Amino acid sequence: MTVRRCAAALAAATAVLGGAAPAAFADGTPSPAAVPPGLYGTKDPQYDGVFRQSLAFLAQEKAGVKPAGQAVTWLTGQQCESGAFTAFRADATKPCDPKAMLDTNATSAAVQALVALGGHDDAVKKGIGWLKSVQNDDGGWAYNPGSKSDANSTAIVIGALAAAGEKPAEVKSAKGGKSPFDGLLTFALPCDGPSPSSEGAGGDPNGGAFAYQGDLKTGKLYANADATAAAVTGSLGKGLTATAGPADAKGTACEKATTPEQAAHNGAAYLARTLAPTGFLKSAMPGAESQPDFGNTADAVVALAADGLSQQAKASADWLAKNATAWAKESGPAAYAQLIFAADATGADPTNFGGVNLVKSLNATGPAPESAASPAPSSEKSDQKSDDKNDGISVWWIVGVGLVAGIGVGFLISGRKKNQQL
Repeated sequence: MTVRRCAAALAAATAVLGGAAPAAFADGTPSPAAVPPGLYGTKDPQYDGVFRQSLAFLAQEKAGVKPAGQAVTWLTGQQCESGAFTAFRADATKPCDPKAMLDTNATSAAVQALVALGGHDDAVKKGIGWLKSVQNDDGGWAYNPGSKSDANSTAIVIGALAAAGEKPAEVKSAKGGKSPFDGLLTFALPCDGPSPSSEGAGGDPNGGAFAYQGDLKTGKLYANADATAAAVTGSLGKGLTATAGPADAKGTACEKATTPEQAAHNGAAYLARTLAPTGFLKSAMPGAESQPDFGNTADAVVALAADGLSQQAKASADWLAKNATAWAKESGPAAYAQLIFAADATGADPTNFGGVNLVKSLNATGPAPESAASPAPSSEKSDQKSDDKNDGISVWWIVGVGLVAGIGVGFLISGRKKNQQL
């Protein structure tokens, strides 16, 4: 999730700058920037500062941890007068630049975090007001206002609306009267033929999945696991910290979807079928060798649990517990948060996840919390913030930047769109 966020943000910046990567990134590595006090993580926050801070707060709320006031002040100070958030503002004492790229994903994550923290009603109201003001005619949202809607952005906005007490189905576009669920359904692939089984026999194996967007030339939809995980929780009206839903008795069969709930089931069924052989989803980063995508797998676990496919969710959560903790240490606060969400959704213990205390490790990436729940003893040794070598933006972010410079903005901004042609 966070790697694709960074890739999309850089791609958008590249487009604004006329198709070339920013000069500071010409050598394919992130430009070092001072991390301000209060911000979680130690790496350049230019493309994910607000997002990783928001995920950290959401995960801490799940664990009964109250973050430091300094950390909360940093996040609230990032909000623009309009109610929107950018990915990161280096100087929050100045008004937002009118040319700044406002970010629906960062705004939606921040709104969900501020609701979880409590006591920030005005900031939440302003954020929701701005999100409503940039809704597209199809009912969905784009990553940056003015662009085409995409499944991931639409889903995370739904999560923000629900967290703030809004009824997403009643949030209609000014022109056309379309709801966010109408927008999401346009990205759902049809079943096309007999329902595929969990073994992949019969029917289209991609049936029921969601695309990130339709192909920009043909409009054709291509299955994308990252977009599907986001769209499942969004179609259920849930947010980033979705919890387990009632058991889904339909299994992994795909059925014609005419409602958001049916589309959510189909998307979850696609994820379950895709995860079944190995327990993990594979990286769709362009040019990368086939290997596990830990963040996408964690998101898929939450989506499966939210839809009620608990057995499939637990199997992949167990795989993450055995294999993903080193990735989280390398990748930083947002990665720890994703694993905490997956553990919570499947009833696992985040203080002993594969022998690692995820909560303690997350807390160590930022200022000491004001208060913390007393976790169960863990075999993990304390992680110090200075040991978090690649938090915020991991080695895959470096790969992504190089790809922007090497193959252009279009391909990277479709990092969520596996097999999609631009």
